[in-house]
Amino acid sequence: MQSAASELELLEACVREAGAMARALSLKPLEIESKGEAGPVTNVDKAVDAMLEIKLLSQRPDYGWLSEETPDKPEYRIGKERTFMIDPIDGTASLIGKTPQWTISAGLLDGTRAYAGVVYNPMTDEMFTGAVGHGAWFNGRPMKVSDIGFLEGARMIGQKSRFADKRWSATWPKMDIIERHSIAYRLALVGAGMGDATMLFGWKHEWDVAAGAAIVEAAGGVVSDMWGAPLRFNNEDPRVPGVAAAGAALHALLIERTKTLPDPRAQATSG
Repeated sequence: MQSAASELELLEACVREAGAMARALSLKPLEIESKGEAGPVTNVDKAVDAMLEIKLLSQRPDYGWLSEETPDKPEYRIGKERTFMIDPIDGTASLIGKTPQWTISAGLLDGTRAYAGVVYNPMTDEMFTGAVGHGAWFNGRPMKVSDIGFLEGARMIGQKSRFADKRWSATWPKMDIIERHSIAYRLALVGAGMGDATMLFGWKHEWDVAAGAAIVEAAGGVVSDMWGAPLRFNNEDPRVPGVAAAGAALHALLIERTKTLPDPRAQATSG
């Protein structure tokens, strides 16, 4: 089995090359199509997907593969020792809108656990990397999650409307809420200590979450579902039912508030 250092070296090299291509393509007129409820897709998404599939699987031909822009074949990923989880462009709406908040997200599972990840913002040249048990880095410098243990004034990366919702049993204290479009970017910023926490409500695709989840854990943070249980990846239906990510002390305070939320898995079962 490849070492963490070897896996990160491969992921970072391939993602950096894909990022240069994506940046160049993003400055030209985009070819935009609709995927219906799944939102828009561009020629940039497709080009990055094709490049990463060739480059990563040529080096790791026995690994599983799941990407937003590749038709899913569960038989090629479920049960694999290691599986790539790729979102070629996370935040396609930002790419289309020329907002520099889109990222390339490349995660690697070890079994069903998020093990290593690279999240890269080509427009700001921000590179976040990490592997569980090995360490995490921002542009080559070691990084770690913040260690605050209070909600008042915490830097929450999320949507303001979520925390103002009247359905919460207790009002959230005043927080500094930072909005970012890309899910992978939100998680990576928590890993770098540039935000204290992020919360993702409802079903989220595994390719959006895997890389960032690995980075947060590698940076000393805790990543779970809304009820405090570890995330399990490489499901037949490749989604996770919500995400809470922060340093350990703050994470516990988040789960105190979210553990009473309805679990979408239970609703799916009863349905």
